[in-house]
Amino acid sequence: MGPDPAVAAVRRAVRHVLADLPAGAMTLVACSGGADSLALAGALAFEAPRAGLQAGGITIDHGLQDGSGARADAVVRTLADLGLDPAGSVAVTVDGEGGIENAARNARYAALDRAADRLGAAAVLLGHTRDDQAETVLLGLARGSGARSLAGMPPALKRPTAQGHVLYLRPLLELDRATMRRACLAMGLEPWDDPHNDDPAYTRVRLRHQALPVLEETIGPGVAEALARTARMLRDDADALDGLAARAYDELLDDTSDRDGAGASDRDDASGRDDEGHTVAIRVDGLEELPRAVRTRVLRMAAVKAGSPPGTLAAVHVDAVDRLVTAWHGQRHVDLPGGLRAFRRYGRLLFGPV
Repeated sequence: MGPDPAVAAVRRAVRHVLADLPAGAMTLVACSGGADSLALAGALAFEAPRAGLQAGGITIDHGLQDGSGARADAVVRTLADLGLDPAGSVAVTVDGEGGIENAARNARYAALDRAADRLGAAAVLLGHTRDDQAETVLLGLARGSGARSLAGMPPALKRPTAQGHVLYLRPLLELDRATMRRACLAMGLEPWDDPHNDDPAYTRVRLRHQALPVLEETIGPGVAEALARTARMLRDDADALDGLAARAYDELLDDTSDRDGAGASDRDDASGRDDEGHTVAIRVDGLEELPRAVRTRVLRMAAVKAGSPPGTLAAVHVDAVDRLVTAWHGQRHVDLPGGLRAFRRYGRLLFGPV
C-alpha cells in the first residue's frame, strides 16, 4: 500500500526539483513549523537520501512574538526527529524600511543566505504553495505592477551570497494548502499555526481570509488555481521580454568618455559605465525604436545598474524617464529613488547620482 495521496503529491514535487542537483549536494529546507514548510521538510527527509543528497533544516526566529525562541527550538527538534542533519535555528533582528513584513522577509533571506554559505548548501527549499502564489499575484495587481510582478514567485531563483550563490527552490507552487495539511496529518506531524497568519493588520491576511473567499463566491471556484496559472504564463512572457531588453541594453550602452560637457555642469562622471552606483548612459536613438514593453525594461535596467533600489523603483518613475525619450521637450531631469536622477544630453539618456 502506497503513501497517502497528499504525501505522495508532496514527495513527487520534491523529487522533481532534487533531480537537477549534483550528487552528494547539501540541501536545506526553511521551516517555520507551519503546515506548508513542515510537509516540505517531511518530504525532503524522505526523498533526499534516495536521491543521493544530504538534507538539513533551518528555522528562522524573527523574535516578533513572545516565546519565539522556544517555538524555534521545538521546530528544530521536529526537524531532527525527521532525520534532517544539520537542524538548527537562527535568530534575526527585524528592522528597516518597507513595513514589518518586508523587513522580516529581508532578514529571513539574509539569514538563509548566510546559513547556505556556512553549510555549503547547493539549494534551499521554500514552502510557498499555489495559494501563496495567488495572493502574490493579487497583491501585484492591486499595486498596479507590471508583468514581472504579476508573474508571481519563480519556482527557482539563484541569489548571490558572500561565498557565491545559492539556489532557492519552491517545489509546492502547484499544490494547495489543504494538501499540505493532509500531508502533515498523514505523516504524523503537528503543524504550528502562526497567529500572524490570522491578523487582519497584514494585507496578505486580508487577501487570504476576505478577498479570495469573496472572489470564489462571486466568480466561482478555482480562482486561486487560475491566478497561479496566469502567473506561469506571464512569467514566460516576462522572461522573453527581459531577454530582449538585456540584449538591447548591451547594444545601446554608451561606454564612450564624456564628450558633451554634461559631466562638467551636471555630473562628475557621465562615462556610461554600468557598475552599480556609477552613471549609466544609453543612446536615445536606439531607445526610440524599441517597443515600449522592451524600452521601459531597458530604462529600469539602466536605473538599477546606476544604483536605484529595485524595490522602490516604481512604474511611475520609469514612465517619467520614458517621457524623456518619447515626449522630449527640453525638460531638465527625473528624480529616482536612491538619490539618482535621469536626464537627457546630446542624444544620450544618463542615470547617475544627484
